[in-house]
Amino acid sequence: MGDKSFARPEGRGCVISIDASPGASKTMVVGVNEWRAALQVKIAAPPKDGEANEELLRFLSEKLSVPRNDLRMLRGQRSSSKTVYVPLPQERAVRLLTGD
Repeated sequence: MGDKSFARPEGRGCVISIDASPGASKTMVVGVNEWRAALQVKIAAPPKDGEANEELLRFLSEKLSVPRNDLRMLRGQRSSSKTVYVPLPQERAVRLLTGD
């Protein structure tokens, strides 16, 4: 699914850069934006009152098999460009999110 540079090691886990598109019919990974070095994710929630952010974190928790409370949104609470800390090694997170 392209370049893996959307994730970088950070402490005991990694940080993932995400381009989020709220208002979709289904939450899913749609690819990697190599130019922005970001994972592209469609989100099945509106961008209001934190609903899209919560749905994104729920989706990542399920996809990565980590507790929701272990994920931290570091930047982008009010933006489509988001940065999320994941308590997994970079290679494992990339593999689980892209299927590579």
